[in-house]
Amino acid sequence: MTSASHPSPVASRAALYLDLVRWDRPAGWLLLLWPTLSALWIAADGFPGWHLLAVFTLGTVLMRSAGCCVNDVADRDFDRHVKRTAQRPVTRGALAPREALALGAVLALLAFGLVLTTNAATIAWSFAALAVAVAYPFAKRWVSMPQAVLGVAFSFGIPMAFAAVRGEVPALAWWLLAANLFWVLAYDTEYAMVDRDDDVRIGIQTSALTLGRFDVAAVMAFYAVSLAGWAWLGLGQGLGKGFLLGVAAAAAQAAWHFRLIRERSREGCFKAFRLNHWLGFAVFAGVALDHALR
Repeated sequence: MTSASHPSPVASRAALYLDLVRWDRPAGWLLLLWPTLSALWIAADGFPGWHLLAVFTLGTVLMRSAGCCVNDVADRDFDRHVKRTAQRPVTRGALAPREALALGAVLALLAFGLVLTTNAATIAWSFAALAVAVAYPFAKRWVSMPQAVLGVAFSFGIPMAFAAVRGEVPALAWWLLAANLFWVLAYDTEYAMVDRDDDVRIGIQTSALTLGRFDVAAVMAFYAVSLAGWAWLGLGQGLGKGFLLGVAAAAAQAAWHFRLIRERSREGCFKAFRLNHWLGFAVFAGVALDHALR
């Protein structure tokens, strides 16, 4: 009989898998979910239906989890030199890279199964989304601001949402993706500021290092461009007071983040990154509220 202090091998493996996909840290998939749902509501001109809501919510969780598997395998030689990531399952040798990739493949296939319940346009765009997601972990080896690649990967739910609702991806979707990319640049630069010293030592490239002493100013500029973009595009689609209320709430959070990151402390920068999903929620809430008030 297995004691509480000695979990079974199956339970131990499950715990490692959950740690690998950051199950206890939902902020990661919420950062993907809110702009995707905002795009769904805009594309459908209101509630998109339970089927698409379920597909994109579950698909977001699955693909973010699959991305963690690929990322941890790609970065395992870097992560062991970073205090924050040294204890990840693959990095510390608790899970073999092949096993982590196998789990990632299963999760991606489950997400693709959800996509198959939509339409041909969404299925086609899902392959582009997968390619960008797989490319990101390797971008930091060659790109001075790999956060821009992450911005595309974390925003690709937007064109896919339009494809699922309308059967095509209009210019509006790409403009929304561009606006959202600047939000990703803002919060992932905050994240990179946490690991600045470690990243200098191990020689990888991040936006925090590329921007140097202009990092805080750049983060605030990224927030401003993103929120201005969402506001302009939303107003162009007929969204009104409810939407602007959500954008204003997001802007207030961005202003608070300046207070958190201006001293560049690890704790402040990490807190700003970790709470960014509330900023995305504020924009989505504004979109959903505005449609509900019509």
